[in-house]
Amino acid sequence: MNQNFLISIVGATAIGKTALSIALAKHFNTEIISSDSRQFYKEMYIGTAVPSKEELKQVNHHFIQDRSIFEDYSVGDFERDALKKLEELYKEHNIVIMVGGSGLYVNAVLNGLDDFPDIDPLIRVQLKTDLKEKGIEFLQNRLLKLDPETYQKIDIDNHQRLIRALEISLGTGKPYASFLSQKKNKRNFIPIKIGITAPREIIYNRINQRVDMMMDHGLLKETEKLYSNKDLNALQTVGYKELFKFFDKEFTLDFSIQEIKKNTRRFAKRQNTWFKKDQEIKWFDYKENLNLIIKYINNSIDK
Repeated sequence: MNQNFLISIVGATAIGKTALSIALAKHFNTEIISSDSRQFYKEMYIGTAVPSKEELKQVNHHFIQDRSIFEDYSVGDFERDALKKLEELYKEHNIVIMVGGSGLYVNAVLNGLDDFPDIDPLIRVQLKTDLKEKGIEFLQNRLLKLDPETYQKIDIDNHQRLIRALEISLGTGKPYASFLSQKKNKRNFIPIKIGITAPREIIYNRINQRVDMMMDHGLLKETEKLYSNKDLNALQTVGYKELFKFFDKEFTLDFSIQEIKKNTRRFAKRQNTWFKKDQEIKWFDYKENLNLIIKYINNSIDK
């Protein structure tokens, strides 16, 4: 087998991607690349559902807690680093596993980033002013009117991604979504795309249980340690920003926890919206027999 393959495992948060990726990596005797943009940072452990120490010992993982929240790390940086790591791994393995629910980061590795035109920097300045003076909901509603497709896809609570989508839409007069997937970059691997799915109520229950478990394992203390740096881009994420408001005395603790659950459910819905548009993904139920998934992968390789 001379061809290289990248098995990409996607799906909503808390669906079971980590367990499947480890099982497949052990079966194919290979390694795992994480494309979860929340798990890059070593200061964020509990709130990002990083694989446990026991799980990390079973298989070699890459891009798990390998940098600091104080470093700027873009999707373009990840694309460059992931492709470099894949080149190294393919010297020893014909198959590599990539797992993560960050659709933009997954797409960057599989297809490359899209080309966007240069935008007047004053537009971004004005959007940042609007964010500060009018709040994030003002920008969210503006994106919903200008580009409802992107509104449904991105994490609209992440102000950087929200502003990026708006500045493209405003600066070009065209929706941000219209610039996506204009081209596909050549890759030295064949992707095999695996999706894990479950009924909505199952996903939501798993999310609620995971949040409760995170709180039991010390998410509040972890967030308190990060509080002084709450404005960093890496910390503009579900699970932390809600608890920052508790420390700001804007929310009660119980309300913060309910907000984490609600916003995580919203995030899971956007993840499914993003991935369901990719017709190349083969979907399996979260309880599917491992051997059936392996059989599908082997059949894909033998084509």
